[in-house]
Amino acid sequence: MKKETKKKPVYGVGQNVAYMLGRAWREARRAIPTGIGIALTGVATNLTGLFIAPVVLQKVETSAPLPELLTTIGIFALALILLNALAVYLEVNTECINAEVRGNLVKDINEKACITSYPNTRNTDFRGQQSEALGYCGGTLSETQHIYVVLANIIKNVLGFAIYLFLLSELNLILAVVVVATTAVGFFINRYINGWGYRHREESRRLGKELSYFGRKAENIKLAKDIRIFGLDTWLKEIKEATVRAAEAFADRRERVYAWTCVVDTILLITRNGIAYLYLINLVLSDGLSASQFLLYFSAFTGFATWVTGILSDFSTLNKQSLAISVVREFLDYPEVFRFEGGVPIPKAESYELKLENVTFRYPGTEKNILENINLTVRPSEKLAVVGLNGAGKTTLVKLLCGFYDPTEGRVLFNGVDIREFNRREYYSMISGVFQDMSVLSVTVAETVAQSAEGIDIDRVKDCIEKAGLTHKIESLPKKYDTYVDRKVYEDGVEFSGGETQRLLLARALYKDGAVLVLDEPTAALDPIAENDIYMKYNEMSGGKTSIFISHRLASTRFCDRILFIKDGGIAEEGTHESLLAANGDYAELFHVQARYYQEGSDF
Repeated sequence: MKKETKKKPVYGVGQNVAYMLGRAWREARRAIPTGIGIALTGVATNLTGLFIAPVVLQKVETSAPLPELLTTIGIFALALILLNALAVYLEVNTECINAEVRGNLVKDINEKACITSYPNTRNTDFRGQQSEALGYCGGTLSETQHIYVVLANIIKNVLGFAIYLFLLSELNLILAVVVVATTAVGFFINRYINGWGYRHREESRRLGKELSYFGRKAENIKLAKDIRIFGLDTWLKEIKEATVRAAEAFADRRERVYAWTCVVDTILLITRNGIAYLYLINLVLSDGLSASQFLLYFSAFTGFATWVTGILSDFSTLNKQSLAISVVREFLDYPEVFRFEGGVPIPKAESYELKLENVTFRYPGTEKNILENINLTVRPSEKLAVVGLNGAGKTTLVKLLCGFYDPTEGRVLFNGVDIREFNRREYYSMISGVFQDMSVLSVTVAETVAQSAEGIDIDRVKDCIEKAGLTHKIESLPKKYDTYVDRKVYEDGVEFSGGETQRLLLARALYKDGAVLVLDEPTAALDPIAENDIYMKYNEMSGGKTSIFISHRLASTRFCDRILFIKDGGIAEEGTHESLLAANGDYAELFHVQARYYQEGSDF
């Protein structure tokens, strides 16, 4: 089996650092100076702590007067208090500033997902990148915010390294080399050991997914009835407990491996500090090194290792953060299938013609054609019904007419112009639709219908609600058109039934008043009486518009000017309801089967 090659990031570390600094400069300009301030404050605090004990000890050695000794201690104490206060102030402000940049990235990711080409939304690679990109923007410690902390730490550690190196070079440069060597060896050994978790990340991720999955299922209100009726609670507990045991065993293996980092650190620490003690004690005995100097140099020696570790660790972290930021940037730069800028202006007309010209279509990544060599003209102001069995290609046909997909072969024409020539968003503005997948936000009824929070024409909202047959329901509610839809956000919201929601979305489509009206199974959740009510109003709703109506209930087709019966990826039959019944083909057979079902049902 061929080993899968790891995808190389599109952007390098330097490019990603420049990108994030650029965003900080444009969106939260204070982020850069405050980050530098944090670095300088950290170095100053460290140096103050380094010198306080040796200086005070030197005063004691020289028998300095008590007031001078207390004044020295007071100055250092005050300096530490002020520096720590400044550090806290800068860190709190920086966290808020950096969160603003991260928040803007989240906004950009969500906006990309909302406005991207429709085929991208069905692309598993796109959705995977979106999920991963959002994961890297998930909080204060996420890569897209914490990178500013790491950059500030790098500045701090490099400055501290340079200052401590200068101090040690005055004593013996070999000591600095020993510190760098032992610290680097320990860092890379520990990184390999700690990398065990990364190398086994798939197992960890799988166990985490299983725990999360069973937890979500146990809490899912939609499964509450099944859990009680079928006694699934015991089964779910057994599965979850088995997963917990597997996760605990994994954690036990991991911690046994990580224990070696403590062993390595202990050995290197004893080696490093032992060399320092021997060298400095020798200087005390042979050259008369004072106690205060001994303390200063030994503190500098041990502190120098901290700066070296910090530099190595921060650059390692920066590299990982760069990989994460590459994922975010690659998602934001994900190629668009459709034209969203420029393009041919949409022609202005009283009504519009839609045409499929030699259209063949198969979904990306598949080999089977869903539709094959379709030629169809939807005439201006025509009411067209598209019917057929499930999986025949009805919805796919409408997706092509709506511009959600481009055909694999052939063209879709809008008043004679290939829709690929238009700005696709402008083309969408010409279409009103109700689709099988319901999309309702937790906003008011009026806002749902108008799809806006401002400038709502309430009379028009009421008219559309009336045409959709939902007036009685809305008027019966205490807040009427200001009632919130569902209770996911607002406790006083109303949970509409499936049929009521479809009516609400139908009112939304009417409010938009697009030149082309598309209804994809708009009565699927309605009872026969409510369904008939919608049919009776269909002429009024679609008057003067080019309209396309998908249905699996053939009784609805009699209201349309023309009916297409889709079968095996092609147009098998077309005509009026009466002419298709007279032809006695597949349409007539299916119609009689459905009619018999309702007739037989009436005997029960």
